[in-house]
Amino acid sequence: MPRVAVVSDTTAYMPAEFAEANDIRLVSLYVNFGAERTEREADIADFDRFYDELRSAETLPTTSQPSVGDFVSVYEPLLAEGRDVVSIHIAGGLSGTPEAARQAKETLEREGQGGERVHVLDSATAAGGLGLMTLAAAHSAASGADADGVVEAASGARSELKMWFSIDTLEFLKRGGRIGAASAWIGSTLKIKPILSVENEITPVERVRTSKRAFERMADYARQRQQSGANAWVVQHIQAREQAEELAERCREIFDRDAVFFSEIGPVLGAHTGPGLLGVGSIPERFLT
Repeated sequence: MPRVAVVSDTTAYMPAEFAEANDIRLVSLYVNFGAERTEREADIADFDRFYDELRSAETLPTTSQPSVGDFVSVYEPLLAEGRDVVSIHIAGGLSGTPEAARQAKETLEREGQGGERVHVLDSATAAGGLGLMTLAAAHSAASGADADGVVEAASGARSELKMWFSIDTLEFLKRGGRIGAASAWIGSTLKIKPILSVENEITPVERVRTSKRAFERMADYARQRQQSGANAWVVQHIQAREQAEELAERCREIFDRDAVFFSEIGPVLGAHTGPGLLGVGSIPERFLT
């Protein structure tokens, strides 16, 4: 058993079996459907049903971070086993999740339960980027690194991580209040397909006119990443499986290897971006070996 346990959250959207195989614990965020109900993202299995509801909703669902208690319940047994914990989470510019994790650490410190052995990292990214960064930490832990070494591996992966994603419209980001620096594009008279990234908040990359052009730019970007040596890649989507599979096939040709993982992004991020997202990103393979 590695002496360092790696914890992340559900907004990485790595397949559950993949997280389990890499000894990664995931803490769930929440989706709030007005006053009607609140659901753990980890319990929402039918993404199609969620996105159908999202399309027809007059008021968008909101999202919320895990509670301090949620984090404590994950950290406590790991610390009781004598392990250190490296806990890596969605960008603080998008969510209060890293702060909740820090508060859980402080709670365990005050109670004398080993909170000083919890190391919380704000990934300054989300989705596949968070997944790749967390996986780099898990590989470092499995190789026998101590907590400082695992933190260093995760931070190194983040420094060389690049993720791009295209979406059908900025409307969901605008309505959900997560539009960040892309707000400069609101009100454009052009019908655009935004290409964005996450650098602590939603960050604009470029605007193109059509979905086809957005797809080709994503493939171009994958080629740039391969040429720079960042060849451990992921593709993710929201209700765009056909396009995502086509992009993944293109990426297999470009990188000459399979994806680290391929997945659909779920309700917490999807509530803010809307359906139609297509994303690709990568890090150098050395972080995963």
